[in-house]
Amino acid sequence: MEKGFGSGSHDWVLHIEGGGWCNTIASCSSRKKTALGSSKYMDAPVQFSGILSHDPLQNPDFYNWNKVKIRYCDGASFSGHPDAESKNGPELFFRGQLIWEAVMDQLLSLGLSNARQALLSGCSAGGLATLLHCDNFQGILPKGATVKCLADAGFFLNEKDVAGNHTIESFYRDVVNLQGIAKSLNKDCLSKMEPHKCFFPQEFIENIKTPLFLVHPAYDFWQIRNILAPDESDSQRTWLSCKLNIFNCNPSQLEVLRGFRNSLLKTLGKFQQNKEGGMFINSCFIHCQTWMAETWHSPTSPRINNRTIAECVGDWYFNRKEAKEVDRPFPCNPTCYNMDFTRGL
Repeated sequence: MEKGFGSGSHDWVLHIEGGGWCNTIASCSSRKKTALGSSKYMDAPVQFSGILSHDPLQNPDFYNWNKVKIRYCDGASFSGHPDAESKNGPELFFRGQLIWEAVMDQLLSLGLSNARQALLSGCSAGGLATLLHCDNFQGILPKGATVKCLADAGFFLNEKDVAGNHTIESFYRDVVNLQGIAKSLNKDCLSKMEPHKCFFPQEFIENIKTPLFLVHPAYDFWQIRNILAPDESDSQRTWLSCKLNIFNCNPSQLEVLRGFRNSLLKTLGKFQQNKEGGMFINSCFIHCQTWMAETWHSPTSPRINNRTIAECVGDWYFNRKEAKEVDRPFPCNPTCYNMDFTRGL
């Protein structure tokens, strides 16, 4: 945590770290001796950059706010419940919901209870946690406070993979069942469908009452690798080169990627009409973009209509102007920060 100063001393920005999920006893156990499973193995000190930077040139709207980085601490976007813990085999604790509540209690005691303005944000699995806990976050803050949420690369799509399999839906079903997540999911959603489907933002986003901003790459490399073209559905490895560098994709693969983009935009169609909502959907081959200076706000950051992500988020948070930017399809944006995983191979 970094204390706020000056005009931002009573304002708070929180950022929840990403790290995926674990869906089996074995996969959760394998995390126990890593930074994803124990604070003993986490890096120190923690880097505060991008949306958590104290540099006004890098973070013009939130640089002097109280800044909190919530480290990755469970395998289910802070939604697991202890009644799902295994009594046999490896000792595992599925207590994400309780950890979330404990973190909030501590922050409230450190001054969050007096917040005038607050922004809950998160990347990847932390972005999903932001969506899941957004209304709860607003509910624990003073009634007069301005409270909003930002999910960065946290809008995971329930789409079939290239082989026609429901890979991500099956994975989420296992995560939800293993860690007892149903108790943390949106009640309106649960009344309409199976619990694991309510772990997908597309099924509960319309029920979020707190103003929300989505930062999302239409060509999210994590989703391309794990939802659209996972290894188990690509036995011939025809997608390997494409998944390493989008410029290696052949015309038919690019057409599939554009279809994935279209699914995202179609799913977000109703949200796009939300007057309190904001969005920055660029056509970059990347995942999270708010915690790095290079992509958040710098001379070389991705832009849409000449606005950086930070500028668009600031315009939305402070109601300065309309803040819904949707990029044209790849490869039309020359400002994109595209990942290249072929380097070093």
